[in-house]
Order: sequence, then structure tokens, then C-alpha cells
Amino acid sequence: MMSKVLLTGATGFLGHHVLPVLEETYGTDAVIAVGSAAGDLTEPSVCRKLVQEVKPEIVVHLAAYSGGIGANKAFPADFYHINTLLTANMFRAAAEAGVKKLVYPMGGCAYPADAVSPIGEAQLFRGYPQAESAGYSMAKAMGVVAARSYQQQYGMRSVVMIPGNMYGEFDNFRENESHVVPAMVRRFYEAMKAGVDEVTMWGTGSPERDFVYAADVAATFPYFLEEYDGQGPINISSGTRVSIRELTEMIVDITGFKGAVKWDTTKPDGQKVKIFDTQLMAAEGLTCSTSLRQGLENTIEWFAANYEAGPGIIRL
Repeated sequence: MMSKVLLTGATGFLGHHVLPVLEETYGTDAVIAVGSAAGDLTEPSVCRKLVQEVKPEIVVHLAAYSGGIGANKAFPADFYHINTLLTANMFRAAAEAGVKKLVYPMGGCAYPADAVSPIGEAQLFRGYPQAESAGYSMAKAMGVVAARSYQQQYGMRSVVMIPGNMYGEFDNFRENESHVVPAMVRRFYEAMKAGVDEVTMWGTGSPERDFVYAADVAATFPYFLEEYDGQGPINISSGTRVSIRELTEMIVDITGFKGAVKWDTTKPDGQKVKIFDTQLMAAEGLTCSTSLRQGLENTIEWFAANYEAGPGIIRL
């Protein structure tokens, strides 16, 4: 394959997993991977210059301003503003430069807060998302509109993917920024190291979620770049159910935490069930088959190996 590929967000969580997949598919010389050091892509001129200099046939646009629920609640306007610009600028620059195909992931948090599980793609835009992350999620959801608009006016083909609740190596483990899996991994690993007797978790542990290993998501990119003819959005997830209590027990076991886990049932559980419908993905012959246990073992092994290295390796 001779296509030249521009990968933005290459130093981020998903980017670390996607880069080796693209290099294996297209060759290392054909993949131009850039992170934030390449310039501020919220500036249209910077984005346009990057695309014009690289001259890619394909753009994989992973660059985003993301964080956990705490950060989203504290800086909702920043999440909205920055991600709106990152989305708008790259679609415009790619279309004007004659890029043939653009692949763009967004978050499942964009689905309506009252979406019924399993959540199918048709439910997108049928209601307001969870208020705590609405700024981020709706800015990213505009990629769906951009994909259709730029194909209609410029003929640029785009694919919008909706990965489920991703976890894996290279995740963000910072307090108040991390999502549920990295937050729990860090909490129980540090409790194990400190010899803590008890860790308290909120709620009953009964809510069910659908987690997907980031490497499985990354492995689907060549298909969407080379074979998929649709625009999406298309869910990419495991489609399996696991309760927060089961997830906790698995992480406790793998980290080696020996203390007790107490459930504070006076605290809220949050949304009871959030599972992604993977029928469209399955119809394309795609699966995310890494078991939760195996994915967690890989993640925790990586976390433990890099823990002492500090923020330069593992984002604490």
C-alpha cells in the first residue's frame, strides 16, 4: 500500500495503539505521526500548513482535548471550544487539500443521557447527553455532521467511529482526570503498595458497563481505511456486560490488593446500564475479542512496570 497517512494525536492514549497498526499496514515511511509538539491545531493556519506539507491521502484525526468527569465539570467551556476547533479545522484543511479519506473517533458519551441499552447508532442526537461532559461530547459529535457535509460539498470520504469505554496501556491515570478503569487500577495498585486495610467504593456496584480494550479498537482502523464504504457513525466495542462490582473484584485480584472493599450504598450508583450495540460492527465482520480479564492484566502489568518512572511515562 502506497498511501501516505497523517496521524494526529499520535502521543495520546489511542494514538499509542493506532500508530503501530498503521505502520504495519502502510509502512513506517508512509505514516507521519504528530502530537501536540507539531503545533496548535486549533489554529486554522497551523492545521492547513500541516496538511499541505505532509500531503496525505489519508488522515486519521485522533487529536482531542479529553479528560475524566472531574475535568469536564470544571472546564466545560474549554472542552467544548477546543474540540470544536480541532474538529472543524482538520475536516476543512483535509478537504481543501484533496485528502481522499478521513477517519475520526468520537466518544460514546455523546449518546443521550436517557439512551436505552444496548445503545444503537440511531439514538445519536435524539436527546441531550450527560450534562457533566456535554461540552466535550457534543463538540466531538459534530464530526458526524462534518463527515456528511464535506462529502457532499468536496467529495471527501470520512468515517466516524464511536469506541466504547476504552481502557489499556498508555491511558491517563491522573486523579480527577481518569476514567473508571484507570482510576480504579491506580487506586487499588497504590492501596496494595501502601498496605491499606480497606478501600471504600461508591454505590452498590450493580451498574453495568461495556468496556473495550484499546488495542482491539486500534486493530479495526485498517478495515475502515481500506474497505469500509459507509460514513458511520459505527460503534466499536466489546458489547459485553460487566457490573462495576465484578470489575472491581477483577482489578483487586490482578493488582494483588489484600484489604477489604467496602461499598457505601448511601452514595449514588449513577446510570444503571450503559451497553453499546455492536450489530453494525459485527455485520462488517469485526470483533473486539480481548477478554476483560486479559485486557486488565495487560494494562495493570504495564502500569506496574512504568509506575516508578513518574509523569514522563505514566500520566500520574
